Amino acid sequence: MTADYMLAHDDVRPDPRRWTALAILLVGAFLPPLDFFIVNVALPSIRGDLHASDAALQLVMSGYAVAYAVLLILGGRLGDLYGRKRVFLIGVVGFAAASALCGLAWSSDALVAGRLVQGVAAAVLAPQALASIHHLFSPTERPKALGLFGFMIGSASIVGQILAGLLIDGSALGWRAVFLVNLPVSALIAPAALLWLPESRSDEDARLDVGGALWLAATLSALVVPLIEGRELGWPVWSFALLAATPLLGAIFWTYEKRLVARGGNPLVHPEAFRQPGLLRGLTATIVFYSMASFFLIFPMYEEFGLGYSARAAGLAFLPFGLGFLIGSQFARFAVARLGALAASAGMGTTALAMLTLAYLVHRGASFGVEPALLVMGLGQGTAMPAMIRAVIDRVDPRWSGLASGLVNATLQIGAAISVAVIGGLFFSRMGKGAQLETIGDAFALSLLCIAAALTVGAATIAGLRRRS
Repeated sequence: MTADYMLAHDDVRPDPRRWTALAILLVGAFLPPLDFFIVNVALPSIRGDLHASDAALQLVMSGYAVAYAVLLILGGRLGDLYGRKRVFLIGVVGFAAASALCGLAWSSDALVAGRLVQGVAAAVLAPQALASIHHLFSPTERPKALGLFGFMIGSASIVGQILAGLLIDGSALGWRAVFLVNLPVSALIAPAALLWLPESRSDEDARLDVGGALWLAATLSALVVPLIEGRELGWPVWSFALLAATPLLGAIFWTYEKRLVARGGNPLVHPEAFRQPGLLRGLTATIVFYSMASFFLIFPMYEEFGLGYSARAAGLAFLPFGLGFLIGSQFARFAVARLGALAASAGMGTTALAMLTLAYLVHRGASFGVEPALLVMGLGQGTAMPAMIRAVIDRVDPRWSGLASGLVNATLQIGAAISVAVIGGLFFSRMGKGAQLETIGDAFALSLLCIAAALTVGAATIAGLRRRS
Protein backbone atom coordinates (compact mmCIF):
# COMPACT_ATOMS: atom_id res chain seq x y z
CA MET A 1 0.00 0.00 0.00
CA THR A 2 1.50 3.35 -0.99
CA ALA A 3 1.97 6.34 1.25
CA ASP A 4 -0.27 8.44 -0.99
CA TYR A 5 -3.02 5.82 -0.74
CA MET A 6 -2.86 5.86 3.07
CA LEU A 7 -3.05 9.62 3.20
CA ALA A 8 -6.18 9.54 1.08
CA HIS A 9 -8.21 7.78 3.79
CA ASP A 10 -10.17 9.22 6.67
CA ASP A 11 -8.36 7.28 9.41
CA VAL A 12 -5.23 9.39 8.87
CA ARG A 13 -5.05 12.75 10.59
CA PRO A 14 -5.61 15.42 7.92
CA ASP A 15 -2.99 18.07 7.32
CA PRO A 16 -4.07 21.24 9.18
CA ARG A 17 -2.65 23.36 6.34
CA ARG A 18 -4.79 21.72 3.67
CA TRP A 19 -7.37 24.51 3.20
CA THR A 20 -4.72 27.22 3.09
CA ALA A 21 -2.77 25.07 0.66
CA LEU A 22 -5.92 24.65 -1.43
CA ALA A 23 -6.32 28.42 -1.79
CA ILE A 24 -2.72 28.70 -3.00
CA LEU A 25 -3.12 25.81 -5.42
CA LEU A 26 -6.36 27.19 -6.85
CA VAL A 27 -4.84 30.58 -7.59
CA GLY A 28 -1.87 28.89 -9.27
CA ALA A 29 -4.12 26.58 -11.29
CA PHE A 30 -6.23 29.57 -12.37
CA LEU A 31 -3.39 31.35 -14.20
CA PRO A 32 -2.72 28.91 -17.11
CA PRO A 33 -6.32 28.67 -18.41
CA LEU A 34 -6.80 32.39 -17.79
CA ASP A 35 -3.94 33.21 -20.15
CA PHE A 36 -5.34 30.81 -22.73
CA PHE A 37 -8.46 33.00 -23.05
CA ILE A 38 -7.40 36.50 -21.99
CA VAL A 39 -5.15 37.13 -25.00
CA ASN A 40 -8.00 36.89 -27.53
CA VAL A 41 -9.34 40.35 -26.70
CA ALA A 42 -5.83 41.86 -26.81
CA LEU A 43 -4.93 40.77 -30.36
CA PRO A 44 -6.21 43.90 -32.18
CA SER A 45 -4.16 46.13 -29.84
CA ILE A 46 -1.08 43.94 -30.26
CA ARG A 47 -1.39 44.17 -34.02
CA GLY A 48 -1.45 47.97 -33.93
CA ASP A 49 1.32 48.43 -31.37
CA LEU A 50 3.85 45.85 -32.60
CA HIS A 51 2.83 45.93 -36.29
CA ALA A 52 2.32 42.18 -36.02
CA SER A 53 1.34 40.12 -39.05
CA ASP A 54 -1.60 37.74 -39.09
CA ALA A 55 0.81 34.82 -38.85
CA ALA A 56 2.47 36.34 -35.77
CA LEU A 57 -0.89 36.90 -34.08
CA GLN A 58 -1.82 33.29 -34.76
CA LEU A 59 1.45 32.17 -33.16
CA VAL A 60 0.75 34.32 -30.10
CA MET A 61 -2.34 32.19 -29.55
CA SER A 62 -1.25 28.82 -30.90
CA GLY A 63 2.32 28.81 -29.53
CA TYR A 64 1.00 28.91 -25.99
CA ALA A 65 -1.73 26.35 -26.71
CA VAL A 66 0.60 23.84 -28.35
CA ALA A 67 3.28 23.98 -25.65
CA TYR A 68 0.63 23.80 -22.95
CA ALA A 69 -1.27 20.83 -24.40
CA VAL A 70 1.78 18.81 -25.46
CA LEU A 71 3.64 19.00 -22.14
CA LEU A 72 0.80 18.71 -19.60
CA ILE A 73 1.15 14.97 -18.98
CA LEU A 74 4.91 15.37 -18.61
CA GLY A 75 4.31 18.20 -16.13
CA GLY A 76 2.06 16.00 -14.02
CA ARG A 77 4.58 13.19 -14.02
CA LEU A 78 7.38 15.54 -12.95
CA GLY A 79 5.38 16.38 -9.85
CA ASP A 80 4.80 12.70 -9.09
CA LEU A 81 8.51 11.94 -9.29
CA TYR A 82 10.29 15.04 -7.95
CA GLY A 83 7.74 16.57 -5.59
CA ARG A 84 4.57 18.51 -6.41
CA LYS A 85 5.43 21.49 -4.21
CA ARG A 86 8.86 21.83 -5.79
CA VAL A 87 7.52 21.56 -9.34
CA PHE A 88 4.63 23.92 -8.51
CA LEU A 89 7.11 26.58 -7.36
CA ILE A 90 9.24 26.12 -10.49
CA GLY A 91 6.10 26.51 -12.59
CA VAL A 92 5.01 29.70 -10.80
CA VAL A 93 8.43 31.34 -11.15
CA GLY A 94 8.73 30.28 -14.80
CA PHE A 95 5.22 31.53 -15.57
CA ALA A 96 5.96 34.89 -13.99
CA ALA A 97 9.22 35.26 -15.92
CA ALA A 98 7.53 34.37 -19.21
CA SER A 99 4.66 36.78 -18.46
CA ALA A 100 7.19 39.56 -17.90
CA LEU A 101 8.81 38.78 -21.26
CA CYS A 102 5.38 38.92 -22.93
CA GLY A 103 4.38 42.15 -21.21
CA LEU A 104 7.69 43.87 -22.06
CA ALA A 105 7.95 42.44 -25.59
CA TRP A 106 9.59 44.87 -28.03
CA SER A 107 8.55 42.96 -31.16
CA SER A 108 6.11 40.32 -32.29
CA ASP A 109 8.93 37.76 -32.37
CA ALA A 110 9.75 38.46 -28.73
CA LEU A 111 6.08 38.11 -27.82
CA VAL A 112 5.80 34.77 -29.61
CA ALA A 113 8.92 33.52 -27.80
CA GLY A 114 7.49 34.65 -24.48
CA ARG A 115 4.22 32.85 -25.17
CA LEU A 116 6.05 29.61 -25.97
CA VAL A 117 7.94 29.77 -22.67
CA GLN A 118 4.72 30.70 -20.90
CA GLY A 119 3.02 27.59 -22.33
CA VAL A 120 5.86 25.37 -21.09
CA ALA A 121 5.66 26.90 -17.60
CA ALA A 122 1.88 26.53 -17.59
CA ALA A 123 2.21 22.82 -18.39
CA VAL A 124 4.59 22.43 -15.43
CA LEU A 125 2.38 24.46 -13.07
CA ALA A 126 -1.17 23.35 -13.86
CA PRO A 127 -1.15 19.60 -13.04
CA GLN A 128 0.33 20.03 -9.56
CA ALA A 129 -2.84 21.56 -8.13
CA LEU A 130 -5.16 18.69 -8.95
CA ALA A 131 -2.59 16.07 -7.93
CA SER A 132 -1.95 17.84 -4.60
CA ILE A 133 -5.69 18.03 -3.90
CA HIS A 134 -5.94 14.29 -4.43
CA HIS A 135 -3.10 13.83 -1.93
CA LEU A 136 -4.19 16.36 0.73
CA PHE A 137 -7.89 15.61 1.12
CA SER A 138 -9.75 12.55 2.35
CA PRO A 139 -12.56 11.03 0.26
CA THR A 140 -15.16 12.88 2.35
CA GLU A 141 -13.54 16.30 1.85
CA ARG A 142 -12.27 15.77 -1.67
CA PRO A 143 -15.59 16.47 -3.46
CA LYS A 144 -15.71 19.99 -2.00
CA ALA A 145 -12.06 20.63 -2.92
CA LEU A 146 -12.56 19.28 -6.45
CA GLY A 147 -15.70 21.36 -6.80
CA LEU A 148 -13.72 24.50 -5.99
CA PHE A 149 -11.02 23.43 -8.43
CA GLY A 150 -13.58 22.89 -11.18
CA PHE A 151 -15.08 26.30 -10.51
CA MET A 152 -11.71 28.04 -10.76
CA ILE A 153 -10.75 26.29 -14.00
CA GLY A 154 -14.11 26.87 -15.60
CA SER A 155 -14.40 30.49 -14.52
CA ALA A 156 -11.03 31.31 -16.09
CA SER A 157 -12.63 31.46 -19.53
CA ILE A 158 -15.23 33.94 -18.30
CA VAL A 159 -12.92 36.06 -16.20
CA GLY A 160 -10.39 36.14 -19.04
CA GLN A 161 -12.87 37.76 -21.43
CA ILE A 162 -14.14 40.31 -18.88
CA LEU A 163 -10.76 41.14 -17.37
CA ALA A 164 -9.09 41.64 -20.74
CA GLY A 165 -11.61 44.25 -21.80
CA LEU A 166 -11.29 46.11 -18.51
CA LEU A 167 -7.49 46.05 -18.47
CA ILE A 168 -7.02 47.10 -22.09
CA ASP A 169 -9.50 49.98 -21.94
CA GLY A 170 -8.78 51.02 -18.35
CA SER A 171 -4.99 50.78 -18.07
CA ALA A 172 -2.25 52.97 -19.48
CA LEU A 173 -0.32 49.77 -20.22
CA GLY A 174 -2.94 48.68 -22.77
CA TRP A 175 -2.54 45.10 -24.00
CA ARG A 176 0.63 44.62 -21.94
CA ALA A 177 -1.48 44.66 -18.78
CA VAL A 178 -3.07 41.29 -19.64
CA PHE A 179 0.36 39.68 -19.19
CA LEU A 180 1.88 41.87 -16.48
CA VAL A 181 -1.12 41.27 -14.19
CA ASN A 182 0.35 37.80 -13.59
CA LEU A 183 3.42 39.24 -11.85
CA PRO A 184 1.84 40.48 -8.58
CA VAL A 185 -0.25 37.31 -8.38
CA SER A 186 2.83 35.11 -8.79
CA ALA A 187 4.73 37.25 -6.28
CA LEU A 188 2.07 36.43 -3.70
CA ILE A 189 1.56 32.72 -4.29
CA ALA A 190 5.24 31.72 -4.62
CA PRO A 191 6.25 32.60 -1.02
CA ALA A 192 2.87 31.40 0.25
CA ALA A 193 3.45 28.01 -1.40
CA LEU A 194 6.94 27.88 0.07
CA LEU A 195 5.52 28.38 3.57
CA TRP A 196 2.20 26.52 3.57
CA LEU A 197 2.10 24.00 0.74
CA PRO A 198 3.01 20.48 1.94
CA GLU A 199 5.28 18.38 -0.23
CA SER A 200 3.98 15.18 -1.80
CA ARG A 201 5.14 12.75 -4.44
CA SER A 202 4.71 9.19 -5.64
CA ASP A 203 6.75 6.53 -3.85
CA GLU A 204 8.14 5.24 -7.16
CA ASP A 205 11.78 5.64 -8.19
CA ALA A 206 12.45 9.22 -9.30
CA ARG A 207 13.56 8.42 -12.83
CA LEU A 208 11.95 10.26 -15.69
CA ASP A 209 10.93 8.33 -18.80
CA VAL A 210 12.69 10.56 -21.34
CA GLY A 211 11.95 8.30 -24.31
CA GLY A 212 8.27 8.15 -23.43
CA ALA A 213 8.16 11.92 -23.00
CA LEU A 214 9.61 12.44 -26.47
CA TRP A 215 7.23 9.97 -28.14
CA LEU A 216 4.22 11.46 -26.34
CA ALA A 217 5.27 14.99 -27.29
CA ALA A 218 5.61 13.87 -30.92
CA THR A 219 2.16 12.23 -30.84
CA LEU A 220 0.37 15.20 -29.30
CA SER A 221 2.22 17.68 -31.51
CA ALA A 222 1.15 15.74 -34.62
CA LEU A 223 -2.45 16.08 -33.46
CA VAL A 224 -2.57 19.58 -31.98
CA VAL A 225 -0.27 21.60 -34.29
CA PRO A 226 -2.19 21.00 -37.54
CA LEU A 227 -5.53 21.52 -35.77
CA ILE A 228 -4.43 24.92 -34.51
CA GLU A 229 -2.35 26.08 -37.48
CA GLY A 230 -4.04 24.27 -40.38
CA ARG A 231 -7.03 26.53 -40.99
CA GLU A 232 -5.02 29.73 -40.82
CA LEU A 233 -2.54 28.35 -43.38
CA GLY A 234 -5.17 26.96 -45.74
CA TRP A 235 -4.71 23.31 -44.68
CA PRO A 236 -1.37 22.56 -46.36
CA VAL A 237 -0.32 19.01 -47.17
CA TRP A 238 1.89 18.72 -44.09
CA SER A 239 -1.11 19.31 -41.80
CA PHE A 240 -2.94 16.26 -43.18
CA ALA A 241 0.28 14.24 -43.11
CA LEU A 242 0.75 14.98 -39.41
CA LEU A 243 -2.86 14.12 -38.59
CA ALA A 244 -2.52 10.84 -40.49
CA ALA A 245 0.69 10.04 -38.60
CA THR A 246 -0.90 10.59 -35.17
CA PRO A 247 -2.29 7.02 -34.71
CA LEU A 248 1.05 5.49 -35.73
CA LEU A 249 3.00 7.72 -33.33
CA GLY A 250 0.50 6.93 -30.58
CA ALA A 251 0.94 3.19 -31.16
CA ILE A 252 4.74 3.56 -31.03
CA PHE A 253 4.47 5.50 -27.77
CA TRP A 254 2.18 2.91 -26.18
CA THR A 255 4.38 0.00 -27.27
CA TYR A 256 7.41 1.81 -25.85
CA GLU A 257 5.67 2.29 -22.49
CA LYS A 258 4.58 -1.36 -22.23
CA ARG A 259 8.10 -2.56 -23.04
CA LEU A 260 9.51 -0.22 -20.43
CA VAL A 261 7.19 -1.72 -17.81
CA ALA A 262 8.24 -5.23 -18.87
CA ARG A 263 11.88 -4.22 -18.25
CA GLY A 264 11.01 -2.95 -14.78
CA GLY A 265 11.20 0.72 -15.76
CA ASN A 266 9.07 3.67 -14.67
CA PRO A 267 6.89 4.83 -17.61
CA LEU A 268 5.58 8.32 -18.19
CA VAL A 269 2.04 6.98 -18.66
CA HIS A 270 1.66 3.69 -16.81
CA PRO A 271 -0.52 1.21 -18.78
CA GLU A 272 -1.91 -0.10 -15.50
CA ALA A 273 -3.66 3.20 -14.89
CA PHE A 274 -5.83 2.61 -17.96
CA ARG A 275 -7.04 -0.69 -16.55
CA GLN A 276 -9.20 1.27 -14.14
CA PRO A 277 -12.84 0.83 -15.26
CA GLY A 278 -14.23 3.84 -17.06
CA LEU A 279 -11.06 5.94 -17.35
CA LEU A 280 -11.03 5.94 -21.15
CA ARG A 281 -14.76 6.65 -21.26
CA GLY A 282 -14.28 9.57 -18.88
CA LEU A 283 -11.40 11.02 -20.90
CA THR A 284 -13.39 10.67 -24.12
CA ALA A 285 -16.30 12.55 -22.58
CA THR A 286 -13.88 15.22 -21.34
CA ILE A 287 -12.60 15.89 -24.86
CA VAL A 288 -16.15 16.25 -26.19
CA PHE A 289 -17.19 18.34 -23.19
CA TYR A 290 -14.66 21.06 -23.98
CA SER A 291 -16.22 21.75 -27.35
CA MET A 292 -17.45 24.69 -25.26
CA ALA A 293 -14.03 26.29 -25.80
CA SER A 294 -15.08 27.35 -29.30
CA PHE A 295 -18.02 29.27 -27.79
CA PHE A 296 -15.60 31.58 -25.97
CA LEU A 297 -13.97 32.36 -29.30
CA ILE A 298 -17.05 32.90 -31.48
CA PHE A 299 -19.33 34.69 -29.02
CA PRO A 300 -17.10 37.81 -28.74
CA MET A 301 -16.66 37.72 -32.53
CA TYR A 302 -20.43 37.73 -33.02
CA GLU A 303 -20.86 40.61 -30.60
CA GLU A 304 -17.99 42.76 -31.88
CA PHE A 305 -18.35 42.16 -35.63
CA GLY A 306 -22.06 41.44 -35.76
CA LEU A 307 -23.56 43.68 -33.08
CA GLY A 308 -20.82 46.32 -33.05
CA TYR A 309 -19.93 45.93 -29.35
CA SER A 310 -16.70 47.35 -27.93
CA ALA A 311 -14.15 45.01 -26.34
CA ARG A 312 -15.36 46.06 -22.87
CA ALA A 313 -19.03 45.52 -23.75
CA ALA A 314 -18.31 42.16 -25.36
CA GLY A 315 -16.47 41.06 -22.24
CA LEU A 316 -19.23 42.21 -19.91
CA ALA A 317 -21.77 40.29 -21.98
CA PHE A 318 -20.36 37.14 -20.34
CA LEU A 319 -21.67 38.20 -16.92
CA PRO A 320 -24.94 36.19 -17.10
CA PHE A 321 -22.92 33.11 -18.07
CA GLY A 322 -20.54 33.79 -15.18
CA LEU A 323 -23.39 34.13 -12.69
CA GLY A 324 -24.89 30.85 -13.87
CA PHE A 325 -21.50 29.18 -13.64
CA LEU A 326 -21.09 30.38 -10.04
CA ILE A 327 -24.48 28.98 -9.05
CA GLY A 328 -23.91 25.72 -10.91
CA SER A 329 -20.49 25.15 -9.34
CA GLN A 330 -21.99 25.49 -5.87
CA PHE A 331 -24.79 23.09 -6.76
CA ALA A 332 -22.40 20.56 -8.33
CA ARG A 333 -21.11 19.15 -5.04
CA PHE A 334 -24.60 18.09 -3.97
CA ALA A 335 -25.43 16.83 -7.44
CA VAL A 336 -22.30 14.67 -7.54
CA ALA A 337 -23.04 13.24 -4.08
CA ARG A 338 -26.45 12.05 -5.28
CA LEU A 339 -25.93 11.37 -8.97
CA GLY A 340 -22.22 10.67 -9.40
CA ALA A 341 -21.13 10.97 -13.03
CA LEU A 342 -24.75 11.58 -14.03
CA ALA A 343 -24.33 15.10 -12.61
CA ALA A 344 -21.86 15.83 -15.42
CA SER A 345 -24.28 14.34 -17.92
CA ALA A 346 -27.14 16.49 -16.63
CA GLY A 347 -24.96 19.60 -16.73
CA MET A 348 -23.92 18.99 -20.32
CA GLY A 349 -27.51 18.29 -21.31
CA THR A 350 -28.63 21.55 -19.71
CA THR A 351 -25.91 23.47 -21.54
CA ALA A 352 -26.89 21.85 -24.86
CA LEU A 353 -30.55 22.87 -24.40
CA ALA A 354 -29.50 26.45 -23.62
CA MET A 355 -27.29 26.43 -26.72
CA LEU A 356 -30.24 25.37 -28.87
CA THR A 357 -32.36 28.13 -27.36
CA LEU A 358 -29.68 30.74 -28.01
CA ALA A 359 -29.24 29.50 -31.59
CA TYR A 360 -32.98 29.93 -32.19
CA LEU A 361 -32.97 33.45 -30.71
CA VAL A 362 -29.96 34.51 -32.81
CA HIS A 363 -31.47 33.03 -35.97
CA ARG A 364 -34.72 34.91 -35.33
CA GLY A 365 -32.83 38.12 -34.56
CA ALA A 366 -34.40 38.33 -31.09
CA SER A 367 -32.65 40.14 -28.27
CA PHE A 368 -35.10 39.16 -25.51
CA GLY A 369 -34.12 35.91 -23.85
CA VAL A 370 -30.42 35.96 -24.68
CA GLU A 371 -29.32 36.73 -21.10
CA PRO A 372 -31.50 33.97 -19.54
CA ALA A 373 -30.13 31.50 -22.10
CA LEU A 374 -26.58 32.49 -21.17
CA LEU A 375 -27.47 32.14 -17.48
CA VAL A 376 -28.79 28.59 -17.96
CA MET A 377 -25.78 27.76 -20.13
CA GLY A 378 -23.45 28.83 -17.34
CA LEU A 379 -25.51 26.86 -14.81
CA GLY A 380 -25.07 23.67 -16.83
CA GLN A 381 -21.38 24.31 -17.41
CA GLY A 382 -20.77 25.06 -13.73
CA THR A 383 -22.44 21.80 -12.76
CA ALA A 384 -20.70 19.69 -15.38
CA MET A 385 -17.10 20.91 -14.96
CA PRO A 386 -16.36 19.77 -11.36
CA ALA A 387 -18.46 16.62 -11.82
CA MET A 388 -16.48 15.74 -14.94
CA ILE A 389 -13.13 16.32 -13.24
CA ARG A 390 -14.06 14.18 -10.27
CA ALA A 391 -15.43 11.40 -12.49
CA VAL A 392 -12.05 11.15 -14.25
CA ILE A 393 -9.63 11.79 -11.39
CA ASP A 394 -11.28 9.13 -9.23
CA ARG A 395 -10.56 6.48 -11.87
CA VAL A 396 -6.93 6.01 -10.83
CA ASP A 397 -4.94 5.02 -7.79
CA PRO A 398 -3.73 8.05 -5.75
CA ARG A 399 -0.08 7.26 -6.57
CA TRP A 400 -0.85 8.31 -10.16
CA SER A 401 -2.74 11.46 -9.24
CA GLY A 402 -0.20 13.59 -11.09
CA LEU A 403 -0.63 11.45 -14.19
CA ALA A 404 -4.42 11.70 -13.90
CA SER A 405 -4.19 15.47 -13.47
CA GLY A 406 -2.04 15.76 -16.56
CA LEU A 407 -4.44 13.55 -18.50
CA VAL A 408 -7.46 15.66 -17.50
CA ASN A 409 -5.78 18.95 -18.38
CA ALA A 410 -4.33 17.57 -21.62
CA THR A 411 -7.68 16.18 -22.79
CA LEU A 412 -9.34 19.52 -22.03
CA GLN A 413 -6.74 21.32 -24.15
CA ILE A 414 -6.97 18.78 -26.97
CA GLY A 415 -10.75 19.11 -26.89
CA ALA A 416 -10.37 22.88 -27.06
CA ALA A 417 -7.98 22.65 -30.02
CA ILE A 418 -10.29 20.32 -31.93
CA SER A 419 -13.41 22.41 -31.30
CA VAL A 420 -11.73 25.72 -32.13
CA ALA A 421 -10.32 24.24 -35.35
CA VAL A 422 -13.54 22.53 -36.49
CA ILE A 423 -16.35 24.68 -35.09
CA GLY A 424 -14.36 27.92 -35.17
CA GLY A 425 -13.34 27.17 -38.73
CA LEU A 426 -16.97 26.57 -39.67
CA PHE A 427 -17.96 29.90 -38.10
CA PHE A 428 -15.32 31.91 -39.96
CA SER A 429 -16.02 30.12 -43.23
CA ARG A 430 -19.74 30.84 -43.04
CA MET A 431 -19.18 34.39 -41.82
CA GLY A 432 -16.84 35.35 -44.67
CA LYS A 433 -15.17 38.76 -44.94
CA GLY A 434 -17.16 41.93 -44.55
CA ALA A 435 -20.31 39.95 -43.74
CA GLN A 436 -23.55 41.54 -42.62
CA LEU A 437 -25.25 40.95 -39.27
CA GLU A 438 -27.61 38.36 -40.72
CA THR A 439 -24.77 36.28 -42.16
CA ILE A 440 -22.71 36.51 -38.97
CA GLY A 441 -25.79 35.58 -36.93
CA ASP A 442 -26.47 32.52 -39.08
CA ALA A 443 -22.82 31.44 -38.78
CA PHE A 444 -23.02 31.86 -35.00
CA ALA A 445 -26.30 29.93 -34.76
CA LEU A 446 -24.93 27.06 -36.86
CA SER A 447 -21.85 26.89 -34.64
CA LEU A 448 -24.05 26.76 -31.55
CA LEU A 449 -25.92 23.79 -33.03
CA CYS A 450 -22.61 21.97 -33.52
CA ILE A 451 -21.53 22.62 -29.93
CA ALA A 452 -24.92 21.43 -28.65
CA ALA A 453 -24.57 18.22 -30.67
CA ALA A 454 -21.09 17.59 -29.24
CA LEU A 455 -22.32 18.18 -25.69
CA THR A 456 -25.18 15.75 -26.25
CA VAL A 457 -22.67 13.07 -27.28
CA GLY A 458 -20.60 13.87 -24.20
CA ALA A 459 -23.64 13.64 -21.93
CA ALA A 460 -24.51 10.21 -23.32
CA THR A 461 -20.89 9.02 -22.98
CA ILE A 462 -20.41 10.05 -19.35
CA ALA A 463 -23.87 8.78 -18.35
CA GLY A 464 -22.61 5.20 -18.60
CA LEU A 465 -19.70 5.79 -16.22
CA ARG A 466 -20.14 3.97 -12.95
CA ARG A 467 -18.74 5.03 -9.61
CA ARG A 468 -15.34 3.61 -8.76
CA SER A 469 -15.64 1.18 -5.89
